[in-house]
Amino acid sequence: MMPRNVTEAVEPPQPAPKEMRPLSPTEARRFLDAARGERFEALYVLAITTGMRQGELPALRWQDVDLENATISIRRTLTRDGGRVTMGEPKTKKRRRSIRLTPQATEALKEHLKLQLRDVEILGDRYDDRGLVFAPESGTLINPSNLRNRSFKPLLKRAGLPDICFHDLRHTCATLLLSQGTHPKLVQELLGHATIAMTLDTYSHFLPSMGDQTVRAMEAALS
Repeated sequence: MMPRNVTEAVEPPQPAPKEMRPLSPTEARRFLDAARGERFEALYVLAITTGMRQGELPALRWQDVDLENATISIRRTLTRDGGRVTMGEPKTKKRRRSIRLTPQATEALKEHLKLQLRDVEILGDRYDDRGLVFAPESGTLINPSNLRNRSFKPLLKRAGLPDICFHDLRHTCATLLLSQGTHPKLVQELLGHATIAMTLDTYSHFLPSMGDQTVRAMEAALS
């Protein structure tokens, strides 16, 4: 009955973006120091050094890990099917990616594998071997809520760090790289962002000031 859509004249409220709280280099080192010797130490090393998503880490399988060449392939992620956590395909092609590992991450994974093989030997047939890199003692999928509440939050407290969310470890990876002058395109590929615009929009305020660089570049070009 109405001649036009009255909602078109309304400016809808915009949801405020969730404030990110990446760790500083000193805080990141404190966090990893606190995680040393923990069951999921390698998981946290990967979270900070690769920027993998919280759903990608528990879905990682050993068949996707090449320790000899220090690379991992992201091929799946955790999804929710009703109230059940399962593994599924990444939402976009960009999220399927190959990542080079730092020496620290490679060594952490090697040590993690040794501990996991010990668990398999002790539990025998009781170990539900699904080929997962990160799993509880039973070998099954990690419950993300349990990981946050029983491991991540206590680690933050032990390290004397703010009560950040797990996703801030991904932000930490990005901001550490950008602060060291890493090209945003490389950061985009590492994080699996759909476009470089997404990376720049998210982290532009963490980029170091480029003013002096542009002045020197122009001066050099015209001198």
